[in-house]
Amino acid sequence: MSFREHTKKINIGGVTIGGGSPVAIQSMTNTKTEDVQATVRQILELEEAGCDIIRSAVPNMQAAEAFREIKKQIHIPIVADIHFDYRLAIAAMENGADKIRINPGNIGDDERVRAVVAVAKERNIPIRVGVNSGSLEKELVAKYGHVTAEGLVESALTQVARIEAMDYGNLVISIKSSDVMMCVRAHELIAKQTNYPLHVGITESGSITAGNIKSAVGLGIILYEGIGDTIRVSLTDRPVEEIYSAKQILRTLGLRRGGIEVVSCPTCGRTQIDLIGLAHQVEELVRQYPYDIKVAVMGCAVNGPGEAREAELGIAGGNKEGLIIRRGEILRKVPEENLLSELKKELDHYEVL
Repeated sequence: MSFREHTKKINIGGVTIGGGSPVAIQSMTNTKTEDVQATVRQILELEEAGCDIIRSAVPNMQAAEAFREIKKQIHIPIVADIHFDYRLAIAAMENGADKIRINPGNIGDDERVRAVVAVAKERNIPIRVGVNSGSLEKELVAKYGHVTAEGLVESALTQVARIEAMDYGNLVISIKSSDVMMCVRAHELIAKQTNYPLHVGITESGSITAGNIKSAVGLGIILYEGIGDTIRVSLTDRPVEEIYSAKQILRTLGLRRGGIEVVSCPTCGRTQIDLIGLAHQVEELVRQYPYDIKVAVMGCAVNGPGEAREAELGIAGGNKEGLIIRRGEILRKVPEENLLSELKKELDHYEVL
């Protein structure tokens, strides 16, 4: 059963999530939001990389007001990330936020939450109800003995019910933990108890290596089980790296097509070129092409053509010379130092092949 086929459809500034819509990729800016120029520059970079929805922090009124100018210069929906101050949520919506992210538990009493909901209802702006294992209510920690998946789910559904009681159901739910398997368990539980779209991520996952591994495992399991309508790969790195990783996870699971997949062999004693460096260069190169193909990077001219048979294009290096390969067949030999430029020529002319 695919839970995402049955979640409620929500429109976020023209991007539809839920109800079987493609899983959307999100990231978050790390600029000072009130610095409009820097924030726009980063968002445009993320757009080009494949970001579908962007979130920006709103820690002060200047950041909320900056949304008006930012919106004029970007092309994807922007979400306002709010903590504690309900007035910032209202100001962000008034200045064009396409969605707001709040934890109703730290926004304050019902009067303050109701004020936020009233503006969201008036403008039909979705609210993402976010619950994090690091800020789980003390009473729920006491109830379950410690932070648990069950506690996360209960917290989220309690806050959702609080907003539903205010006659508003344009909601997205997010329950995140840095504990991968707790996060998996929480999503398995909540998917059976609500039809609201779920935003999925492993929070505080770490640097690019650790974060990618944790996110690939956690998101991989959750998405494979048919759960999740939007995702963020949270990395302590440049936000654009989150987009590259998210796209790779979705492509690996067959949930997104488009973009070149690079396959490369591990190094061994037969390798006579800088295969590691070459593979990284190829990964950077192919990001500018939209083709839905595989490109192989092989370190052995003997086995390379055969191992690259499933790839549309490939390169293989040997002793001071390399091969350009198409579907396992050798097109030509080239000097080793020309492998990257010759691959670029093939990609530049690929559409007319």
